[in-house]
Amino acid sequence: MRALACAALWGALSCGAGPPAPGGPVARWPDYGGGKQGLSFSPLTQITPQNVARLRPAWIFRHGDVADGSGAESRTSFQARPIVPDDTLYFCTGFDHVVALDPESGAQRWRFDPKLRTRKLGGPYPLVCRGVAWWRDARRGGGVCAERIFIGTKDSELIALDAETGAPCADFGVAGRVALREGLGEAPAWEYYVTSPPLVIGDVVVVGALVQDNLRVDAPGGVVRAYDARSGALRWAWDPVPPGWRERERQRVQQPGAQRFASGTPNVWSILSGDPARGLVFAPTGNPSPDLFNAVRRGLDYYGSSVVALSARTGQVAWRFQTVHRDVWDYDVPAQPVLFQIPGVGGGRPGVAQITKMGFLFLLDRESGAPLYPVEERPVPQSGAPGELLSPTQPFPTHPAPLLPLSLQPEQAFGFTPLDRADCRSKLAAFRNEGIFTPPSLGGSIVYPGNAGGPNWGGISVDPQRGTAFVNMMRAPAVATLVPRAEAGKLDFESAAYPEELYPMRGAPYAVRRTPLLSNFGAPCVPPPWGTLSAVDLKSGRKRWEVTLGTTRDQAPWPLWFNNGAPNLGGTLATASGLVFIGATTDQFFRAFDAESGAELWRQRIPYTANATPISYRLRPDSRQFVVIAAGGHGWSAPGDTLIAYALPERRPAVRPIPGR
Repeated sequence: MRALACAALWGALSCGAGPPAPGGPVARWPDYGGGKQGLSFSPLTQITPQNVARLRPAWIFRHGDVADGSGAESRTSFQARPIVPDDTLYFCTGFDHVVALDPESGAQRWRFDPKLRTRKLGGPYPLVCRGVAWWRDARRGGGVCAERIFIGTKDSELIALDAETGAPCADFGVAGRVALREGLGEAPAWEYYVTSPPLVIGDVVVVGALVQDNLRVDAPGGVVRAYDARSGALRWAWDPVPPGWRERERQRVQQPGAQRFASGTPNVWSILSGDPARGLVFAPTGNPSPDLFNAVRRGLDYYGSSVVALSARTGQVAWRFQTVHRDVWDYDVPAQPVLFQIPGVGGGRPGVAQITKMGFLFLLDRESGAPLYPVEERPVPQSGAPGELLSPTQPFPTHPAPLLPLSLQPEQAFGFTPLDRADCRSKLAAFRNEGIFTPPSLGGSIVYPGNAGGPNWGGISVDPQRGTAFVNMMRAPAVATLVPRAEAGKLDFESAAYPEELYPMRGAPYAVRRTPLLSNFGAPCVPPPWGTLSAVDLKSGRKRWEVTLGTTRDQAPWPLWFNNGAPNLGGTLATASGLVFIGATTDQFFRAFDAESGAELWRQRIPYTANATPISYRLRPDSRQFVVIAAGGHGWSAPGDTLIAYALPERRPAVRPIPGR
């Protein structure tokens, strides 16, 4: 089946169409989000709504670094977003290989294997590497490591490579590597590691890390650190503890040298953005530990579920904005903060757009963190589990208003038949269900939007010319149940398999069970669409359009292929010509939509689900515009290894796939 799918891809090339029109803008893709501001927007215009239907694969690359989790290695998911900072395309794989390709032919130029010590990690999630970073040393005119590629690894290392050859930079750290676990205390390899690209700003490399959720109260700290891009020396470390916390908690701090950074603090597992002109780094933070019970966090919520602006020079906090107070829903800020400045939005001031799992889009002043439009503190459900400490209110944006429904009542239950609809209705009535921010409970509580979103790490793209943000979301409610410690010993944490999640939350009075809210037929209990793509007018704060994203194909057998939308992880690419590209879904399609109307203009079958975010580039005025997507599966689909570049056809023989090795 995989071979047939690939054959269909490259065999679909058309040789009879005329070549793309010459002229127009030229642009590369130097950073994860297109630039350090994270707009995920391309100024290119060669591919348009009028000709996108002619888009065909230009080259296909198979890197081969993939595992299905059945042996001694964890399951992988190829979620990388490549960068094209010069005339080479760079990306990483699930096992942190770094690969350099010719951007126009897909031919491999070099490959680096970090020789990971850790290839088997715990938890329900597949191994991913979402990107790498590039830096040019302004002090060097050329030579070895004058340009560098940085990657954070599963071995908790930051590695610097020569961008020309892929060889480690000997003058960086120890043989090109810097250890990232120093000062964190003891932790198994699978509890702390890097999944997102570092951010290079000026001559420092800034990196956070993933910390496994809900395992223990004293989990490794979520410190964010900056290293000298030349030497690898530590420039600064931001330990996300509240002001004055160490003085108040001095008795909890271990002796110097044992553990420098506080345990259980919010981590920054998602993508950083930066403003070089203002010297600021913008960090989206997760929850303190544990995610679903606040009372044992020792006051460490101050920076939790927030966007935090840090000085790129010192790491000092410039400002913070908290999107959820005392978060007990795993609503950590999942996506890259997007930096914009658009006439008519917030008085034209420089802004930060932060999407959240709840479908809340906060528009903030970039220099102060103050909301550009009113944010209301509204009362939310109380009376959590015995001993819990909840916030009486939560912040709700008004411009835009929340982009998702905030409650799911029994009368709204979905089912394909009266039988499964009745099952969903009874479940919605049986669990605690008071709308968004219903706290987890001993009897089980509906979490809607679910802990996966709503939106997730794919984030948003912003077209500054149209003043529009494009956001893909899913509607996937969950049930969170706290299990008293006395009963937790009966739970088999090791054997729990996604989508059922069991976590011990050691050090808390409860363990937790979390499951998707599904009918006895296995369908979501929420009415379709289960996945959407929306365009939000940032000037008016209103949705311009919303369309269904995804189908049940590849998850259900034919003829049960319905256009009901699908859960989706990955993000959008917007182009100046008026297109929005996205994979992300549980079906094996890559799509393009009209930015003005939301109409689906193009759909291409691909060999794996594309749970990544696309890019676009054009190297010269006489060359073609390429759109590139990683198709590599996810936890819900087969793992893959395919990078596909699309372009308008030119008059030459059809291409053939390029072997990865």
